[in-house]
Amino acid sequence: MTEKPTTAKEMAQVETIIGRILQIGVIVSAIIMAVGLVLFLVTGQSGYPGSTVPTSMQTILTGVIQFRPYAIMMLGVYCLILTPVLRVIVSIYAFYREKDRLYVAITTAVLVILIVALVIGVYGK
Repeated sequence: MTEKPTTAKEMAQVETIIGRILQIGVIVSAIIMAVGLVLFLVTGQSGYPGSTVPTSMQTILTGVIQFRPYAIMMLGVYCLILTPVLRVIVSIYAFYREKDRLYVAITTAVLVILIVALVIGVYGK
């Protein structure tokens, strides 16, 4: 049983999906950050003492549940950072469907680099 080759129409659909992921990611991030900014402007409080800001995902999620403006804005930033990571993952799938092993390998290497950078950013102090 052989697989049929990926058609130009299928690849155009994948490219459309990738574009939509980027659009939706940016819009969702902007909305989340805007909610945090409005909450900050209305309350005049960051939700944290002094110049403290939430940095760990647990602190951010706890702050979001408590409607702390800085935590909400940080969640928006994290969503914005993760948007291109999701795009890379979808690209790996697209190259796999095209049976383009070289680009699957290159894009997978990019994903590994992004994940390592995120881990260093979160845990490296």
